[in-house]
Amino acid sequence: MDTKGRLVAGSHNRNEFVLINADDTARVNDVTELSGQICQICEDEIEVTVDGEPFVACNECAFPVCRPCYEYERREGNQACPQCKTRYKRIKGSPRVEGDEEEEDIDDLENEFDIAEAMLSARASQINGASGITTPSEFDAASVAADIPLLTYDHEDVDISGDKHALIVPPFMPRGKRVHPMLFPDSSVPVQPRPMDPKKDLAVYGYGSVAWKERMEEWKKKQNEKVEVVKHERDNEGGKNNDELDDPDLPKMDEGRQPLWRKLPISPSKINPYRIIIVLRIAILGLFFHYRILHPVNDAYALWLTSVICEIWFAVSWILDQFPKWCPIERETYLDRLSLRYEKEGKASDLADIDVFVSTVDPMKEPPLITANTVLSILAVDYPVEKVACYVSDDGAAMLTFEALSETSEFARKWVPFCKMFSIEPRAPEWYFAQKVDYLKDKVDAAFIRERRAIKREYEEFKVRINALVAMAQKVPEDGWTMQDGTPWPGNNVKDHPGMIQVFLGQNGVRDIEGNELPRLVYVSREKRPGFEHHKKAGAMNALVRVSAIISNAPYLLNVDCDHYINNSKALREAMCFMMDPTSGKKICYVQFPQRFDGIDHHDRYSNRNVVFFDINMKGLDGIQGPIYVGTGCVFRRQALYGYDAPAKKKSPRKTCNCWPNWCCLCCGSRNKNRKLKTGPRKKIKNKDATKQVHALENIKEGIDNGKSWLMSQLKFEKKFGQSSVFITSTLMEDGGIPKGAASASLLKEAIHVISCGYEDKTEWGKEVGWIYGSVTEDILTGFKMHCHGWRSVYCMPKRPAFKGSAPINLSDRLHQVLRWALGSVEILLSKHCPIWYGYGCGLKWLERFSYINSVVYPLTSLPLIAYCTLPAVCLLTGKFIVPEISNYASIIFMALFISIAATGILEMQWGGVGIHDWWRNEQFWVIGGASSHLFALFQGLLKVLAGINTNFTVTSKAADDGEFADLYLFKWTSLLIPPLTLLIINIIGVIVGVSDAINNGYDSWGPLCGKLFFALWVIVHLYPFLKGVMGKQQGVPTIILVWAILLASIFSLLWVRVNPFLAKDDIVLELCGLNCD
Repeated sequence: MDTKGRLVAGSHNRNEFVLINADDTARVNDVTELSGQICQICEDEIEVTVDGEPFVACNECAFPVCRPCYEYERREGNQACPQCKTRYKRIKGSPRVEGDEEEEDIDDLENEFDIAEAMLSARASQINGASGITTPSEFDAASVAADIPLLTYDHEDVDISGDKHALIVPPFMPRGKRVHPMLFPDSSVPVQPRPMDPKKDLAVYGYGSVAWKERMEEWKKKQNEKVEVVKHERDNEGGKNNDELDDPDLPKMDEGRQPLWRKLPISPSKINPYRIIIVLRIAILGLFFHYRILHPVNDAYALWLTSVICEIWFAVSWILDQFPKWCPIERETYLDRLSLRYEKEGKASDLADIDVFVSTVDPMKEPPLITANTVLSILAVDYPVEKVACYVSDDGAAMLTFEALSETSEFARKWVPFCKMFSIEPRAPEWYFAQKVDYLKDKVDAAFIRERRAIKREYEEFKVRINALVAMAQKVPEDGWTMQDGTPWPGNNVKDHPGMIQVFLGQNGVRDIEGNELPRLVYVSREKRPGFEHHKKAGAMNALVRVSAIISNAPYLLNVDCDHYINNSKALREAMCFMMDPTSGKKICYVQFPQRFDGIDHHDRYSNRNVVFFDINMKGLDGIQGPIYVGTGCVFRRQALYGYDAPAKKKSPRKTCNCWPNWCCLCCGSRNKNRKLKTGPRKKIKNKDATKQVHALENIKEGIDNGKSWLMSQLKFEKKFGQSSVFITSTLMEDGGIPKGAASASLLKEAIHVISCGYEDKTEWGKEVGWIYGSVTEDILTGFKMHCHGWRSVYCMPKRPAFKGSAPINLSDRLHQVLRWALGSVEILLSKHCPIWYGYGCGLKWLERFSYINSVVYPLTSLPLIAYCTLPAVCLLTGKFIVPEISNYASIIFMALFISIAATGILEMQWGGVGIHDWWRNEQFWVIGGASSHLFALFQGLLKVLAGINTNFTVTSKAADDGEFADLYLFKWTSLLIPPLTLLIINIIGVIVGVSDAINNGYDSWGPLCGKLFFALWVIVHLYPFLKGVMGKQQGVPTIILVWAILLASIFSLLWVRVNPFLAKDDIVLELCGLNCD
């Protein structure tokens, strides 16, 4: 799609289409100025024939009519030109209708039912999709698609004649309402019968598949003979001469035929003791609860009951978190085999195309320089440039983002060739130049040093220009921003603006300074209007899915946040090792990479790295059905995002009567019949979704491609995907690509159409297709829906991290990040997509379901956690405890429980490769986040779902220090700090009160005090990072902290006076002192 470097803006609903920064004029208001003639019946563009000439329906007056209207008029109209009333003659390639027998033209049986070319060219040119999808209403067995590539073992062979290929049969579906007619014969219209011509119809009637299978068997035989290692005998001819007979390419070919990845299970010496400890811990938990329930504390029954309820919930939560880690695995990829298989010398690369999505909203919160570094790392990735397209979604319609992207595209012309010439890592310039590496320490090429200095100067100038744009954007003009040609910026009103598309770089666009092609770079800002629901990030991602399908339609998608750059230039190849693997690639919906972060201090006070989750939990999920989707650093299969089911597994053939006695076969047969009767309704429920896909390559040995044979009407297509026929056509292309012969103007109009604000109305977008709506954490919901469709995902952990990003390192920002995640989980928990009751009878495995249940119920743990952390202070202040006097049996149980907890953590760290420091930080922040963000998310989610009330928590900066990690000491007051601060203060007061009481009452009171002190100190130690966060550096304590501390201390002091623990617990006994007071 060529826009000639101009910004395309428009609104499908308002029938607007504008080109900005045009050469001759600033605006183009009429689409006729961009394309050819317009059909006078349907107002669609008239397509161009194979000869390059516009289609002419009437040879007498040349009245402009498009081919679909011409076909409709011949089949269902009066068969005459609307202007001159001359009867339409049959044009080559059109189906016969009544009255054509009187013509004496040359017969055209070969192309009489050739519908594919007309389907792709005519339907790609439609704008608003009202004309429907070009698919046959009733598919004739003789209908052969001439332009659809013939399939030969997953590759098209030009040397094989068409009748010996396996046919790809176009989909067929019932007829629905449409403005435009379909191009295919209707059952109500009689078609002239003709005898079968073996020369033309051999492959159509199924006989061609036999020749194809024979050719494939011959090809396989030759390949096996070439790969086979022949053992030479050293007899009369001599061993040395016989070695020369070996094929020098044999090892190379054999390596290329190997799997592209392998599974690395955890060593049994590490995983078996871990499983044994888990089983023992479950048994110990049973004994523990048996003792706790049967030994209540009568004088503190409320405290005892509260503690038991909390402990039961903690046990259930632990089980949900623990069992998905039962079978952890690791994976290893073979990039050399991928190159041998798909990148052969002297030939074009066969690697699949990839569309990369980068999402951004507010350039003031997400600096344009960070986004530019992410885009530059994508453009410089180690992948064929013609197969990479980068789409940047600007959901804030900011001119600052647009101008920054324009500067980025210009700097990319210099940066990309430098990266590929010297193979540098990483390929984000900000982090590449920030590396503390002495390039003069070793012998380094002088040319590299010279080029590096030059490109660094260029990057510094680039940063100056970007920072100047940011400074300029601080003051918005009263009339809004204006483009260079004087045109007002279409996105001046963020909540009311048209859709915008700008292609900065591309295959036919600007090249780098060495004359090489660059990957495509596209700026996209979807249309926004008042009164429409836009669904935030999920809606922006779905808009990118549709617009990329119109422009490039790559079969795979990579989505990254604007602050996550590609740290490993071979990351896309790592993902393709799984996606393009011939054995298991078709069943993989996405490849998830772990998140790694820059700019975090060495101590990682608030567990920003989240190492336990990415290195332990995700490995465990990879051994079941795959990791969950975490929102960034993930490569998707486009077909999986469209809501299709995973390919069905092939069942192994059952044993026949030749293997079993007759009586056994009779029993097995009856059992199988009963089984079929029982499973019938279940299969019916499972397959009630009419969108189930049967992938073509699963049936390749039969020579028939059934991948797009759906029993779905046109109306169902439009209800699922929307009113764009070009987009619907792209969904039928499993291997990607855009329709041939599509005009640029038509694609531009379709691209604007699919990002319009009302396109998703009354469709399945956000429900079954694309990113799923209904939660601020759309990532969990989207991955869950894919797993429910039977897909599996893969966790890829290359030695060099694939992606790196930035994380909030101060306490307030970190708590708000966790609040957002927890709020999304609460929304899913209260929705119909909750994994507790959704998705049964589908492809979701039980342990995978456990992990999803745990990911949505964990905010509920905040209530028992806060109650449990309050109990130590209450016990110390009241002198009571939640456990009665401990016997020897109880002591053994408690000690065994503590030992099993510690052993589980140690063994997890061992097989997960996690350090004790990261593990301990994770435990601490589990308490901090549970006592603050999870609690607020729970109440905020309940108010939002049940009452429809949205609540926001403001964050204000209070203090900051200069230094390398200045943000770490930046204190921002937020209401999220209140609950953990309160817990910390009351436990500190409780410890002081308990020690004072023990000192006052003597030696006997120290024994019962030890358990209470241990309990309280456990809470204080877990909240210690929080205490350091609110204290900041040692220079001073914020005033708000002192106010809260004094207030709460006063309250508990009054409570302490009311409790009055220093008095004897019994009644006061009055005795005579013996003194005479008179």
